[in-house]
Amino acid sequence: MDASASAIGLEVLREGGNAADAAVATAAALGVTEPYSAGIGGGGYFVYFDAATGEVTTIDGRETAPATMPTDAFIDPATGRPYPFANAVSSGLSVGVPGTLATWEAALDRFGTESLRDILEPSVLLATKGFTVDQTFRQQTLDNKARFAAFPDTAELFLPDGDAPQVGSVFKNLDLAATLRTIALKGTDEFYAGPMADEIADLVQEPRKDPASPLPAPPGFMTADDIAAYEVLEQAPTHVEYRGLDVYGMAPSSSGGTTVGESLNILENYDLSADDIGQSLHLYLEATAHAFADRNAYVGDPAFVDVPTETLLSQDFADARACEIDPAQASTRPVPAGDLEAAGCAAVALDEREDTENVSTTHLSVVDQWGNAVAYTLTIEQTGGSGMTLPGRGFLLNNELTDFSFSPSETDPNTVEPGKRPRSSMSPTIVLEDGAARFVVGSPGGSTIITTVVQILMNRIDLGMTLPEAVAAPRAAQRNTVNTTAEPEFIAAYAGDLAPFGQPLVPSGDQFTSAAQIGAAAAIEVDSSGLMTAAAEPVRRGGGTGLVVEPAG
Repeated sequence: MDASASAIGLEVLREGGNAADAAVATAAALGVTEPYSAGIGGGGYFVYFDAATGEVTTIDGRETAPATMPTDAFIDPATGRPYPFANAVSSGLSVGVPGTLATWEAALDRFGTESLRDILEPSVLLATKGFTVDQTFRQQTLDNKARFAAFPDTAELFLPDGDAPQVGSVFKNLDLAATLRTIALKGTDEFYAGPMADEIADLVQEPRKDPASPLPAPPGFMTADDIAAYEVLEQAPTHVEYRGLDVYGMAPSSSGGTTVGESLNILENYDLSADDIGQSLHLYLEATAHAFADRNAYVGDPAFVDVPTETLLSQDFADARACEIDPAQASTRPVPAGDLEAAGCAAVALDEREDTENVSTTHLSVVDQWGNAVAYTLTIEQTGGSGMTLPGRGFLLNNELTDFSFSPSETDPNTVEPGKRPRSSMSPTIVLEDGAARFVVGSPGGSTIITTVVQILMNRIDLGMTLPEAVAAPRAAQRNTVNTTAEPEFIAAYAGDLAPFGQPLVPSGDQFTSAAQIGAAAAIEVDSSGLMTAAAEPVRRGGGTGLVVEPAG
């Protein structure tokens, strides 16, 4: 996580704010320093543990589809086939009604001690003074140069003089500073029911595109009424027990809590150890493959789909799935989804569907002096979201609706429907031990978020790694695909151990780019004495920052 944002959150804690206050302040700052991953043009999921009551509560701030969006919205009328993903992303069609500001307001009202006005002040100052551009920011800008250039407002902000900002230069966003200042003074109604709502709807319906750009940028369906009608959802978390610990996560519309929970429940059937790392990693890959089969078949927005959340989180169901796993041999993938009615190892085959969820997201973890904890994952989806910057406002709009399945199907729980939340893999997770926060963890990474969280917990709980080691360790992501996507370092370290099990590994990307990196976690551990360890990525995405108020030693 960005150092400037971490420092702002830490200062809130130092001045007596609680975990919710610090989380919102940090998230607001991330919208300044990581504008391609987070910001008020997107959404996310907020998990809060109240140490005084022992209660875990979640806020679903996921974006929603407009009220007039048809189920075939991603079918190109000119061809009768789904839009190519690249065409759908950079468009008004991809933009969901943003939920981030509503999440901040709800979190502070429900759990915080500070006002949104005060919490936004440091980010207004940060956007005004600017931050120092690093190689990651410059490279992300260059990677998106063609589509940013297609939208004049985005090009003006992020491609001054036609080039990405230079490393070491100071990037200021005065439009965003003014936007945050306006919201701080006038409240979130300025966004959801005021001039900004009209501006967002106008841009979505008529994308401001350079006529010379080859991008088609199809228009979307969002109206100001859609924005005014947006509401976050407060709901109970998912819950499983793993090795005597209580693991809480995000219920649908996110698939994170159910799929992390099911994966851990499957692994509960086995003794995992660093002494037999090949066996342990084989079982990890098999567990996530089976859990992803069930995710793809059954999880969607529960307001539209009958999601069998209780079954997916039950140990009995996981046990039935585990008995389909051969401890000595990789399964033939894609594996079929589990039969929800079966007591044994029966299964029903379902079609594998393309995963369009993207990797550019950000996560923050917070624990305060009272033991309250927050796991908060927020995003605008693709790196740079839709590519469209709201004119004069300084923030990018999301492309979250590309998380829907492009081809409508009566059997697909993630088909587009008006007002529906697209399925997500964001997995903010809080683990309790004896009623107190033990681990807080989450990550960006599209659908690899789920496998990242599972692998970190397995590394720490089962394989004997310290938390920093568990976060830094090389990763692989098996999401019910024929091959397992793996970082080059994972292949180098473990391909030989996994070879006897027939686990096929493929590189996750060019080893010299961030495409080779799976996730970018931020995690906290609290030991029995109350000592906190904050761990961030040492390398991925240029490295993150983990800070504590009173460093020990």
